[in-house]
Amino acid sequence: MTDHQFGPFGITTGLDSSAESIAAAQAAEELGYPAIWLSGGPLPGLQTITDLVGATTAIKFVSGILAVSKYSAAEVDATYAALESTAPGRFTAGLGGAHGPKPIATLNAYLDELDVPVERRLLAALGPKMLALAGERTAGAYPFLTSAAYSAEARKVLGPDKLLAVSHLVVLEPDADRARAIARDTISFFTSIPGYIASLKRQGFGERDQAELPDHMVDALTAWGSPADIKSKLTEHLDAGADHVAVNVLTGVTGPQPIEQWRTLAPTLLG
Repeated sequence: MTDHQFGPFGITTGLDSSAESIAAAQAAEELGYPAIWLSGGPLPGLQTITDLVGATTAIKFVSGILAVSKYSAAEVDATYAALESTAPGRFTAGLGGAHGPKPIATLNAYLDELDVPVERRLLAALGPKMLALAGERTAGAYPFLTSAAYSAEARKVLGPDKLLAVSHLVVLEPDADRARAIARDTISFFTSIPGYIASLKRQGFGERDQAELPDHMVDALTAWGSPADIKSKLTEHLDAGADHVAVNVLTGVTGPQPIEQWRTLAPTLLG
């Protein structure tokens, strides 16, 4: 195990430097969540990480993920160094997004340049080669849209001492049809992205599954129901070898942060 103390459950969400995002980060901290994994897509820039750390007191932030095609190693180094001087231990650099013809070579070259310590950097890894690279050159891996069975396989590749933190979709909704419809809406977006197409196929979800998103596939990739149902599903990852699950709450509504859902889940997940 690494020296990361993220606890079993954290939060995945997209935040910026707005007052609403700052308030959401502060709410997550007050509720007792140990870590926020910042979705790379909505992140407007590295300054947002600095802003969020500065607006909170103890909660840890992980970039999940910074695309290496967008942020230079020097920029990430500067952000990390500045935060280590003002808020030591609170930022871990999650990296990925090498979408060229040679992603492993691209990431290797990037990691060669990066001064962030090995124990404070992670890779968004899905395939076995990327998982192996994460195990060799970083603190561990941060996969998304994966089943508990995947976590068991990922643990074998990473070895026993590396961090395996997974981001898992959550719908706090007891009605099966409604919960699955909300989840399908999000999952369908990823079935058009090559890396996820390949990852889902490796997990046993072929072309027909990815086209139709049957119940068994949605249920493998999403925890839904009551807080107790959700904790039980997420714990399957921990039992399979993951160290941490970052809860990615879906509400079916675009825009506001799901603070109320975080609040409803907190006693069960963090108690």
